[in-house]
Order: sequence, then C-alpha cells, then structure tokens
Amino acid sequence: MTAPHASVRPPAVAGTFYPGDARVLARDVRSLLDAARGTASDRAAPKAIIAPHAGYVYSGPVAASAYALLAPLRGRIDRVVLLGPTHRVAVRGLAAPGAAAFATPLGTVEIDGAAIGALRDLPQVVLSPQAHALEHSLEVHLPFLQEVLGTFRLVPLAVGHATASEVAAVLERLWGGPETLIVVSSDLSHYLPYRHAQALDRETARAILDLATDITHEQACGATPIAGLNLAARRLGLTPELIDLRNSGDTAGDRSRVVGYGSFAFHAPGAS
Repeated sequence: MTAPHASVRPPAVAGTFYPGDARVLARDVRSLLDAARGTASDRAAPKAIIAPHAGYVYSGPVAASAYALLAPLRGRIDRVVLLGPTHRVAVRGLAAPGAAAFATPLGTVEIDGAAIGALRDLPQVVLSPQAHALEHSLEVHLPFLQEVLGTFRLVPLAVGHATASEVAAVLERLWGGPETLIVVSSDLSHYLPYRHAQALDRETARAILDLATDITHEQACGATPIAGLNLAARRLGLTPELIDLRNSGDTAGDRSRVVGYGSFAFHAPGAS
C-alpha cells in the first residue's frame, strides 16, 4: 500500500441517502438522535457499534439508536475506525481511500494518516480510491458521527473479499484505548417479505450476540466486517447488546420487499 494522496473525498450520496443541505441535514440528524435518546439514557457508552447504512428515511431511526449511546463520549473519542462493505467496486481485502479527508455537508473529517500508515505491513490492506469514490456504506455514518462527537480523525476502510481473521487483525492493530471507537456498517436481510425478514433478522441478531463468525451475506451485507468485529470481541472480552431491530416495513417502506436494520453496542470489560 502506497502513501495516501493529499485530497478530499467529496460526498457521493448527499441529496439522495441523506439531505444535501447542511441546515436540513443537521436538523434531521438531531431529530433522529433526540427521538432515540430515551432508550439510550440508561445504557453504557460502547467501545464498538454496528449500525445500518440505508437512506435516512429508512434506516435513520435504527442508526440513531446506536449513535445516541455515544453522547457521553464527545470530547473523549479522538479516532473512529469505520468499516463497511463495498457495493460498487470489488476489492481483495480492506481498502484505504488514499485521501486526506472525507467531506459531508456538515464539513470535513480528517483521515488519520498515521493509523493507516500503521497498517502498511498487513497484506490484506490495500489502497483503492475507486472503492470509496461512490460507496455509501461509510459515508452515511459521517453526519451522525459529526453531530455526536464533534471533531475526530477517521480511519475509513471499505471491506471486500476478506476473512474474519484478516478484519480482526486490522481492528486489533487499531484498537487503541478509550480514545478509539469502532463502527461497523451493515444492513441485514434484503428484499424479503416482512415476516420472513423479521424471522431471518432475529436469527442474525442472535448470531451477532453469540459473537458468531459465520454470518452470511444473505443475513447481512456487512457480514465480513461483522465477523471480524465478533472475532476481535471474543479475543478482547467485549459483550454485545442488541439496541434496535427493525426493517423498512417498520419505518418508511411497504412490507412486500423489505430491508432489515439492526443496531448493536459492544461493551468493553468493566464498562458501566
């Protein structure tokens, strides 16, 4: 992997997956977080979360249920390691973006170049600006992170063909301490009838809570980064918790073909 280019990756899905106007986007994100804070008040702040990445009208409430947990971490989190699946460009391994920053309508987020540099000896980490250029699975999380955490540095990795062990090795290299948050981006089942999706997503949620590493891509589009997080969580003693489990039939779509969404929090040993 060569050194990153000094560039800013512009937003690719502002105006489609989420509002392109900064004032509207900030208002919508705050509204989603405000609606979720009631269920977050009695929960510990997590070390890692899993949250969905669809358009905000569909998955925003479920994502907000995880991000509301992060409010106590504002000013403490300095680095966010963000992993999501590739949807448009196939890559082998985990792709760094080769950029100096990511932009959203809410501003730019600096890439942690030193952290990415620390991965250079891992053969599964590659450089692919193309994998990031139009990818939504990472971008849609940034406005939530910007609103909840304020200023932080970002390590964005688009996960393609990789093993759970390869992902876990990257996470463990970047694990850090209380200054580092891990975010895995994933939706659950895709385009099933409502009741069928509910049953499959409940099964997937149980597997995540069991820290399974054999979750399939039919269960979750981010199955690979989830499996890597689960493997790292096993090794490091984290405890997962289900925060929310719904689908697009519950939020803004019809129930004939739905997409499943789940949010999960992973707590470090001794967290309270």
